[in-house]
Amino acid sequence: MCAEMLPLEKKALFILNPVAGRKLIQRNVHTVVRCLMDHAYLVTTAVTASRGEACELAARYGASFDLIVCAGGDGTLNECVNGMAREGISRPIGYIPCGSTNDFALTTDLPLDIQKAAAAVGSGRVREYDIGCFDERFFLHHALFGAFTRMAYTTQQVQKNLLGYGAYVLDGLRELPNLKPISLSVTVNGERREGEYLFGSFSTKRQIAGIYELPEDLIGPRDGKLAALFIKAPKSVADWELIARSLLSGDPNCPMVEILVGSDFLVQPQKEIEWSLDGESSGLRGTTRISVRQASLKLQG
Repeated sequence: MCAEMLPLEKKALFILNPVAGRKLIQRNVHTVVRCLMDHAYLVTTAVTASRGEACELAARYGASFDLIVCAGGDGTLNECVNGMAREGISRPIGYIPCGSTNDFALTTDLPLDIQKAAAAVGSGRVREYDIGCFDERFFLHHALFGAFTRMAYTTQQVQKNLLGYGAYVLDGLRELPNLKPISLSVTVNGERREGEYLFGSFSTKRQIAGIYELPEDLIGPRDGKLAALFIKAPKSVADWELIARSLLSGDPNCPMVEILVGSDFLVQPQKEIEWSLDGESSGLRGTTRISVRQASLKLQG
């Protein structure tokens, strides 16, 4: 005789990246599915095979489900959010963090343990967060240019697994002496600034690229603001020392670090520059508008 089964009244689309981080999700798919079923979800599972597929899956099928759950790193979550936003799909999204650094999970206090993360998603608690707009694309945490921009997708996986953020910082410090200054102007709050920089970040949260943490009164997770942080191009050996000390200590209170806060930025580089969104390459861009959608991410967990 079959055991009595509780009715599965809701539908969840479970999108997973099997090669994220240490590939832990491969051994824990059943844990996530069973947990969601215990919370009355009938689960459809989709396994990605290439970059960009999570975005297409969320865009094509997301509207047919009550909940979209993704397992992977920040890049996988970014793809799902972009796919949903592109099609105007307003559904809660659950996140099972399985990446190397899990930046977004750490900054939103999500459980890093797969079973606990699945239980949190199943609980049904929904929180709202700002997301950034990068022209026609979206980012959850940060848009970067300059130093560290390529680190997330060129640093060796073994290094990332062993050192986490330390791998990015070490690679970034080695890269600094070879970087050429990036000349650009930034317009925010009606004010235009020009300068030469080694690095720039636009973040929806206090944490900047896993290196800096800004004061609580400067920016919040759902206040409709972005924090822009720039590392100025050095002019002397003393400037280099200040930059290295700031990066290693994580202290943004440095003459070589500039911070701006606003809801709409216009970035105009003298020539196209390479960008990274949530740790994934976004290619070369010229003039770019970066803004924020307040409290538009419905995070279940």
